[in-house]
Amino acid sequence: MDKIGDVARRARVSMCTVAAFGICAAMAAPGQSDSKPTAPTTVKGQTDWPVYNGSAGNSHYSKLRQINTRNVAKLKQAWSYDTGEKGGLETSPIIVDGVLYAYTPTQEVIALNAATGKQIWKFNSGMVGKRPERAVAYWQSGNDKRIFAAVTNYIYALDATTGKPILTFGVDGRIDLRENLRGETALQSVAMTSPVAIYKDLIIAGDAVPETLPCPPGDIRAYDAVSGKLRWTFHTIPHPGEFGYDTWPKNAWTTNGSANNWTGMAVDAEHGIVYVPTGSAATDWYGADRIGDDLFANSLIALKAETGERIWHFQGVRHDLWDRDFPSPPTLVTVRRNGKNVEAVAQTSKQGYLFLFNRLNGTPLFPIQYRKYPASDVPGEVTAAEQPYPTKPAPFSRQLLTEDLLTERTPEAHQWALEHFRTYVTHGQFTPNSVGKNTIMFPGFDGGAEWGGSAFDPETGILYLNANDVALTESLVKHSGSGGRATYMSQCSLCHGENLAGSPPAIPALVGIEKKMSADDIGSLIADGKGRMPGVPGLAQKQRDELVSYLMNGQRDDTVGSGPVTYDSTGYHKFLDPEGYPAVATPWGTLNAIDLNTGKYVWKNTLGQYPELVAKGMKDTGSENYGGPVVTAGGLLIIAATVVDKKIRIFDKRTGKLLWETVLPFPANATPATYEVNGRQYIVIAAGGGRDPKMATGGVYVAFALPE
Repeated sequence: MDKIGDVARRARVSMCTVAAFGICAAMAAPGQSDSKPTAPTTVKGQTDWPVYNGSAGNSHYSKLRQINTRNVAKLKQAWSYDTGEKGGLETSPIIVDGVLYAYTPTQEVIALNAATGKQIWKFNSGMVGKRPERAVAYWQSGNDKRIFAAVTNYIYALDATTGKPILTFGVDGRIDLRENLRGETALQSVAMTSPVAIYKDLIIAGDAVPETLPCPPGDIRAYDAVSGKLRWTFHTIPHPGEFGYDTWPKNAWTTNGSANNWTGMAVDAEHGIVYVPTGSAATDWYGADRIGDDLFANSLIALKAETGERIWHFQGVRHDLWDRDFPSPPTLVTVRRNGKNVEAVAQTSKQGYLFLFNRLNGTPLFPIQYRKYPASDVPGEVTAAEQPYPTKPAPFSRQLLTEDLLTERTPEAHQWALEHFRTYVTHGQFTPNSVGKNTIMFPGFDGGAEWGGSAFDPETGILYLNANDVALTESLVKHSGSGGRATYMSQCSLCHGENLAGSPPAIPALVGIEKKMSADDIGSLIADGKGRMPGVPGLAQKQRDELVSYLMNGQRDDTVGSGPVTYDSTGYHKFLDPEGYPAVATPWGTLNAIDLNTGKYVWKNTLGQYPELVAKGMKDTGSENYGGPVVTAGGLLIIAATVVDKKIRIFDKRTGKLLWETVLPFPANATPATYEVNGRQYIVIAAGGGRDPKMATGGVYVAFALPE
């Protein structure tokens, strides 16, 4: 307890006068407010972006129209704020009462004047965050105004005016997400990458956990926004007597893990419902220890926000063996059916499917078929016989890789791709992995859709979403090796590969890591994680030491290891040609406009470029993209997201025509925000890179506006 309090007391907060920025100076004593939560103050000429993705329902929509299709070509940079840090950003800022709240790459929390970009305050927890954070959350009750910010495994409550921890919340201003989970607190690998959801006086949290065992369960938890006390828990791996318990082996909740919400939630405040998408159960690639459908992994769950009780659910993948998490926060929409408005929820998927449900009862608004898929031939594995397939809309990513969909970038690249493709297993979605032979996953484990989510235009009923359209390969190998090799195969091979080769540029190779890092640094990285890599503090010290030794010394052995996983993954390997470009035909990334009233596509564009290929005449290849779009009443669709070209783009939302683009300091793998202060509309984006290790990283917020 003393250590926790000491960290909070040592938090460094720098301030400048805030009264000039429109924040009320009269503050109730933190934690003493008895009034109900209230919305931010709205004044003439000011429109906030007070919630991650623009609204509690993740609409990504703004009613602003000052910047529109007629004048968007005049956009100029209004201000920029350089955090001075490296490491990349995935943060979408929120803007409340003219103040912008966001993160730096090391998870310091900042408040900026949203009209000028000048710093108001900065909060440093005393810890260096190593994983991406996508937003903070704002809560207000009377004069009690709080920023809830996740830093590593903690959630802090900060005074929105000063940035100081509210010491009456939790323990000295924070709660520890490792507590109230199965097992010893210190051994839990838990972090947050998406902000808490807000409902009345509750903050509702998911978390990011490892995708290999040992790892904690992905419990959904709600805390009191004032005191920080735990109010309810929903077990995504059901306990005895709970719905779904029989979809797992007996007592699986005591040993299995994950099935977590890492991507964020949506809240329907009117009906008191929180919508929670979940990811796969551990381990991703082999499920002999979790035979069954494994509810509530890979599910969209509608819970009573007040109590955590299940209302309805839909499982998008049964007994997942492909890392097919629901990767995006759901979007609450209203569509027309038989001449009437229907309140609905849209959920994107890594498969390239878009699911649409009546948000009150879970009834699909387009028919869902259950199709049969091949059984696994891996000993001990029992795949699900059927998986769901929405009949509308058509998939937004390609589903089956064939020879005519291989790259034509050069004749040499095509021939290389053809020769390798003919050695792979390729039967489309949900083909089980094989032992000793690579299977194609198309689209890859990064989608299809990713965490950026979708934007919905209430004026037209059109949903906009960006997607990846590249392939990867994976195979299984019998769990072998003692000591470090065995631990490496069970914990690390999924990403870094059987032979430490990684899948550059997104996943670095570990060959030669002993020349770049010390043994102590490698050990800390394993325990704490970094970037997309979760920490694994639950490893015994002996296992960690053996793993570090294996990485440092390259030892090999073939003795049979022990443990619950009988087969390991040889790793996700992107199907790239010898020059590092996707070995499939273009497009490699797309932007899609879908009419939810009909299920038909309005338009579809490529999204993203490789500057060096543009110079060679290949302009519209598309690229991988992370971060979502924003749609406005001014007729605009705003998106950055592309990994390599460092651009933010604005399209005509009706036609998909490109209206404006500019190059940023770094790639912007984040979702923009738009807001108005003193009658002037701004568009802001976080640029930091971090997805391509060949490119420099940073942390710069850039805002654009029309000339004054």
